[in-house]
Amino acid sequence: MSVQEKLRSKPQWGSGFGQFACWVAAAVVSAVCLSIIGYLVFQGWHSLSWKFFTTDPSESMREGAGGGVRVPIVGTALLIVLAVLVMFPIAVGAATYLSEYMDESSWFTRVVRTGLEVLASVPSVVFGMFGLALFSMPIFTFLSSSGAEGASQAFGRSFLVAAIVMGVHVLPFVIKVSEESIRAVPVSYRRGAHALGITKWRSIRKVVLPAAAPGIVTAVILGMGLIAGDTAIVWLLLGGTTTMGASNWWAPSQFLQVLRGTGATLTTYIFFNSPAGDGNSPQLAYAAALVLVVLVLALNVIASIVGRRRKRQGS
Repeated sequence: MSVQEKLRSKPQWGSGFGQFACWVAAAVVSAVCLSIIGYLVFQGWHSLSWKFFTTDPSESMREGAGGGVRVPIVGTALLIVLAVLVMFPIAVGAATYLSEYMDESSWFTRVVRTGLEVLASVPSVVFGMFGLALFSMPIFTFLSSSGAEGASQAFGRSFLVAAIVMGVHVLPFVIKVSEESIRAVPVSYRRGAHALGITKWRSIRKVVLPAAAPGIVTAVILGMGLIAGDTAIVWLLLGGTTTMGASNWWAPSQFLQVLRGTGATLTTYIFFNSPAGDGNSPQLAYAAALVLVVLVLALNVIASIVGRRRKRQGS
């Protein structure tokens, strides 16, 4: 009897147990996720209203008097857009270099790989502390609206500063996923482009990157979810407030002042209204947390839809 026949004749109980363990693990993860969402819905759904979404926060210690989330939603969206503008070109460029140009045997490759791993493991609060120390230097006065110690020192807290640091914070994740997407493009695509006499850079720009677009878009959208849910960087570099730095922040003439000023996001609103923070409106905090979770879920659904649609188009 051959070795293969002996293996077939033995009972494959290990395979069934492994499959069962995988199902249990998946069920536990799903149950935890659904439990969190269900608890937020139970605690916060009755606080959701048109007024909740169209009014600004108010600083009050009275229960239920924390105001609405108009400014935090606008601040969250603005921070996401600015951070993506900072992160996207760097992430795509780095991922392209790592997958198409880098020599894996060189010392520079090891340095870059190690740098990405270290950045990925650094807590966001460390990024926030470093950003505050860096962007408080006088050379960066143009990024914030006022000085902390006179005109010689920058304030170091603004949407621009928070977006830069937030973009750097999510860079390792987006670079890694984008690199894998670029590497997944079939070699035949590259060979076909080279056979037509197209230069390597042009083949990357016209063939490889469009083919890898679903994975890159998915990475960026998931990175947006990480940006929306961060607290430490927002607290340290956006001022830890529930208002906008500019009084008439909706006016186009105040746009630059808004970018260079402090602001609020959903995470700061949750903290200020939670008893764990400075507020006494837990139901409003639960409602804002529910809005934040729905936003993150929506970004994940969009990422899934975009990835599937682009795959169908590619096939």
